[in-house]
Amino acid sequence: MHLCIQTQYYLPEIGAPQARLSELAQHFIANGHSVTVLTAMPNYPTGKIFRGYGGLYRSEVIDGVKVIRTYVFPSKSVRKIPRLWNYFSFVLSSFFIGAIALPRCDVMITESPPLFLGLSGFILSKVKRAKWIFNVSDLWPESAVNLGIIGDGLALDVSKWLEASFYGQASLVTGQSHEIVNNIEQRFPEIETYRLSNGVDVIKFNPNKKSDILSQWSKGKKLTAVYAGLHGIAQGLDQILKAAITLEKSTPDLQIILIGDGAEKGALMAMAEELKLSNISFVDPQQRELIPEILASANIALIPLKQYIPGAVPSKLYEAMASGLPVVLIAEGEPADIVKMAKCGYVVRPDHIEGIAKAVESLAMNKELGKIMAETGRNSVIKSYDRNNILNDFMTFIEMNQKDL
Repeated sequence: MHLCIQTQYYLPEIGAPQARLSELAQHFIANGHSVTVLTAMPNYPTGKIFRGYGGLYRSEVIDGVKVIRTYVFPSKSVRKIPRLWNYFSFVLSSFFIGAIALPRCDVMITESPPLFLGLSGFILSKVKRAKWIFNVSDLWPESAVNLGIIGDGLALDVSKWLEASFYGQASLVTGQSHEIVNNIEQRFPEIETYRLSNGVDVIKFNPNKKSDILSQWSKGKKLTAVYAGLHGIAQGLDQILKAAITLEKSTPDLQIILIGDGAEKGALMAMAEELKLSNISFVDPQQRELIPEILASANIALIPLKQYIPGAVPSKLYEAMASGLPVVLIAEGEPADIVKMAKCGYVVRPDHIEGIAKAVESLAMNKELGKIMAETGRNSVIKSYDRNNILNDFMTFIEMNQKDL
C-alpha cells in the first residue's frame, strides 16, 4: 500500500503533529508499506523559513520517508489576513505542485487544522485515485471560535460548510480524542469515524534519561518546573507568570523554565520583565532529540491551556507522563479526565491562578507524592497511550478495510 500524508506541519519542525505524523509514516514504512509526505517549507513556530529551504518546491528524505515540500507564506502573526494567507498559500501550492509531483497512492490522509487544507486534499485524492482520510486533531471551526480567531459572520458560515463537506466526502474521518470523535458522530451520525489517539513513544520518553541539562537555565535552583512547546494563544502561558509571583515567595528554590517559541512569546517576556520575575527562564526551542532528556530531568511538568477547547488533549501530557513527571494540568475536559484517572498530578481550571500556585507548591514540597504520581502516570501511559500500539492498530484497520473505505 502507498500512503500519502498531506500536512502543513512536518519535520524538521518541532511540535505535536510533526512528531505524530512522522512516527505514523515511519511505522507504515517499517511494516512494508511506502509513504510520501506532502508538506510546506518548514517555518513553524518562528514564522521564518528554515535555513536551507525556500522556493516553490523541494524533495528530500527524512528518516526514510520521502518528503515533498511546496511554497508557504511564513507567518506567526495572530492577525487574520497574514494567518489566512499562511494557510491558503499552502492550500494552493500543495494542490498545484502535488498534482504533478505526488505519486499515485492508495490512501491519502489530510491533517486538519488548518481546516482549509481539505480543499486541496479532497481534489488531490480524486486526482491520485486514493481513498481519502480526513484527520481531525482539533475541531475547526469550533476551536477557532473559542479562541476568538473566528467570530459570527460569513467566515464562520463558510468554515462550517467546509467542515460538513469534508466529513461527507471523506472515506473515513479520524479524530485524536474521544471528545472529537463523539462530537463528529453526534452532529454527523452517518459519517464513518475512527479514534486515532495521540500518544507517545514510551521508550524514547522515559525517566532514565535524567541528566543535568536543565542546570544551564535553572539559575542554581534545586527544583525545576518545565513547559516545552508552543507559546501561542491557546496555551495561555500568562497564567504561569501570574502564579510565579506567588511561587517566587512560597517556593524560592523552584525555577520555572519555558522552552519554545510562538506568537505570544514576546509579550510573555515583556510581562515577566514588568513583573520582575527572577524565577522564570525563557529558553529558545530545542532540538527534538533533546526533549526526552529535558523532561526526564525536570521535577514538575506544566501543561496549560487558556480555556476549555473541546477535544484538545496536548501531546505534552503523554510525554510528561511517560517521562515520569508529576503534572500540573491547567485544563478541563478530556485531558483533565486522563490526569484524574491516572492519578498522575493536579488538575486546575484555567485562570485559577491561586490553584496553579498551590498545585506547583504542593509538588515541590512533597517529593514522595510527586514520585507516586510519576509512577502511576507512566504505568497509565504505557497501558493506554503507547504510540506503537496505537499506530499498529490503525495500520491493521486500514489494511483490513482499505477496499471498503
